[in-house]
Amino acid sequence: MKEILKKAGYSDKAIYYYLKKVNVGEMKKPDVTFTYAGHCGDTITFFLRIKNNIITNAKFVSTGCSGAFAFASALTSIIKGKTLEEAKKLTEKDIIKDVGNIPRHKLHCAIISRETLRGAISKYKKNKK
Repeated sequence: MKEILKKAGYSDKAIYYYLKKVNVGEMKKPDVTFTYAGHCGDTITFFLRIKNNIITNAKFVSTGCSGAFAFASALTSIIKGKTLEEAKKLTEKDIIKDVGNIPRHKLHCAIISRETLRGAISKYKKNKK
């Protein structure tokens, strides 16, 4: 599988995120859960644990492709320890930079991850009011 992904244009880091399933899985008793579906049909659900406005843990599940898994793994890794405001400011370019090379037709998966995170943060803030 690693060689197939490498030939397809995935970076070593993207392959690592995908094959090791970094942060994949449901979380018991998250502070917020949010699901977002991209136009391609890939769906990502984020589970966040938040304490004092800081994301202390993040996990996800997806019905998406290897790109969706790589970008969601990257983003859930990046946001741990960040404030909600810092996390919400992250762009798809930040996620792509972390992952490295990935086939061009998979770049939209970074947007799906970003929108899932932003939706989770908005839902959390709305529920806290």
